[in-house]
Amino acid sequence: MKLRRSLAVAAAVAVATPVALFAATPALATGMSTAQTQNQPTYAELVRAADDAKEAYEEAVTVKEVALKKLRATVDALDSDTHPLKAAVLVANKAAQEATAAQAAAEKAVAGAEAALEAAEGDTEKADAQQALETAQADLTGAVEAQRKAGAEAKKANAALSDARIAAAREYSLVQDAPATTLKAKEAADAALAAAKECVRENGLTALAVGLPSEVAAGTTTGFTLRVTNGTDRTLTVDPLAFVHVEGEGPHEKSRLEVEWSNGSDWQALTGNGAEHIAHIDVMKPGEQHDVKLRMRAGSAAESGEAFALFAGDASDAYNPCVLGPMKRYDFTLLPTGGKPGPAEEAEPGLPGDDDDKRPGAAKPGSDTGHSAQGGGTSEQAAATGTDTDGNLAETGSSSTAPAALAGAAAVALGAGAVFAVRRRKATGTV
Repeated sequence: MKLRRSLAVAAAVAVATPVALFAATPALATGMSTAQTQNQPTYAELVRAADDAKEAYEEAVTVKEVALKKLRATVDALDSDTHPLKAAVLVANKAAQEATAAQAAAEKAVAGAEAALEAAEGDTEKADAQQALETAQADLTGAVEAQRKAGAEAKKANAALSDARIAAAREYSLVQDAPATTLKAKEAADAALAAAKECVRENGLTALAVGLPSEVAAGTTTGFTLRVTNGTDRTLTVDPLAFVHVEGEGPHEKSRLEVEWSNGSDWQALTGNGAEHIAHIDVMKPGEQHDVKLRMRAGSAAESGEAFALFAGDASDAYNPCVLGPMKRYDFTLLPTGGKPGPAEEAEPGLPGDDDDKRPGAAKPGSDTGHSAQGGGTSEQAAATGTDTDGNLAETGSSSTAPAALAGAAAVALGAGAVFAVRRRKATGTV
């Protein structure tokens, strides 16, 4: 029976899933070590367990409803005079009643014969009375036996009807509590899955800019590298997060800075109006490092001012669909066309602010953009500047990032200027 299999799965989830997973994990909890995850169900297993528990619960509800209808139909049928068992009861009860009445009549006849015998006079009258008494006593004996048999038949018929009712009720009782039982298993499986969905913090997953200057002149193209390092003990699927904006631009206003990243064969353009995941890395083992080439151009008409870039590593693994590395903010100055940048100094990574983990409206970590990170291994080479024959960034078409997710309060704050003007810091360190 399919219900039994589903109930077994649900029960297994309730028993096998660690109790710790049933409690909601605090957001951005520190990631577990490899030793801690050895006996932990994978995220895929938790999804399957939750699906199985949901199926078991829904099936239990359906089976209970069907069983209740069947019970009511059976009871109604047993109560019908046309049902064989009920008809047998009616016949047996009537026969028992008639036998009881016959016995009562026979007992009355015996009493009458005994009275007649006492009142008889003479030998002939007494002999006749004695004969009548013996006949009445024989009839009473037969009536008593008939009443006993009729009573037994009635008892048997009534017991058969009662057993049928009890059997119907017992069959229903087998599934009566199944919804409550499977609901507990479902709630436990859902809680475990919800806990696994909570974002966990991995400070060892870093995304740092290499070669991004502290000053950029309008009309020029600047190349730099985003270096992603998996300094955790997890094997991760990583989606580096990038956001480049000019102070004062609105939260959804297209940036005056044109930014592209290389997938190794061509250039992909950032939309410029929100944070985006780039250079999807399907498998990144502990200790591995990937370099992603980027290039940025400020149009010749761009005004001077302050700008910033945000980079972070968003990832997932077999146990958590949301693993967040620390976000770094890089402040740099936009110079007008013809402006002369000072000595080549790289922008220093700073702390983006209290809401650094409230990622801007970018694709969910782990989503495959269809592009692999450029380069890999432990390459130390900075990205080269790429321009066309006119000195402009190459045309690349639309961005390949996934739909927006993980939107937070910072999605509005980023680009609003006022908030980040307060948050701007030059201090370095790990968030």
